Amino acid sequence: MDLTEVNKTLNFYIRPQTFPVAVRMCQSGEELPAKARSPKQDLGTAIAVCQGISLARRYGWTIAIGQDDESCPHGLFVLGYVPGRSYLDGSSAEAAGVGSREEFARGAQGLSWLEYGKYSYLLAAPLHTAKFEPHLIVIYGNPAQIARLVQGAVALTGNALNTPTRGGIACSSLIARTMLTDECQLILAGAGDRYFALTQDHELAFTIPLSKVEITLQGLERGHTSGLHRYPTPSSLRLDGVLPIAYQQWAELLKKEKEGK
Repeated sequence: MDLTEVNKTLNFYIRPQTFPVAVRMCQSGEELPAKARSPKQDLGTAIAVCQGISLARRYGWTIAIGQDDESCPHGLFVLGYVPGRSYLDGSSAEAAGVGSREEFARGAQGLSWLEYGKYSYLLAAPLHTAKFEPHLIVIYGNPAQIARLVQGAVALTGNALNTPTRGGIACSSLIARTMLTDECQLILAGAGDRYFALTQDHELAFTIPLSKVEITLQGLERGHTSGLHRYPTPSSLRLDGVLPIAYQQWAELLKKEKEGK
């Protein structure tokens, strides 16, 4: 798959304000490109997953986050860098003073997470400069832009997306759920994404697993060609309430069906 062409297509139909990001979970350091920045080594500090994605989409950096580079407890668990027993039963959260054991455990059990020890690094880079095959693509945008991505993802299948939202711990859906389900995900940016990664109030996130990229792009093209689904969003609002010609013809067909014609 030509990622440069994928990037051009997304920019034509979606026009995001920040770079679409290619993400790959790597099993060893041998998979990392030479120019990948290691936060602990190159930036002098560990960071969270959401911050790494933000550096890629805003600065254009290639970032590799291993266990020693990961500062967030949620990211450590979700990426499979730690066993997570005390995370899942809530005992570590209670000990850290961030909630009761029972309450946290109930929420933790509803997350998606990767198998412990399977991966060693999260690799993220702007889509147009990525020199690796990603597991998924992440795009941040406003509601109208993300709506176009949803429309593109379902256009050729007719199947609604199954994207449960929590309003927090976005890395669970952004990375783990997308990989485990192999389905597109619509993600509400949570507290960490806003506090630490500076995700703005108007931004949502959308992920496309590699297997769904082609069909999503085809769906975007179909919607755009029809003239009904575009970004920027066209307007056909009139004082007399006239809808697009395609909608008028469609309504007439439905009426004829009712009349048995």
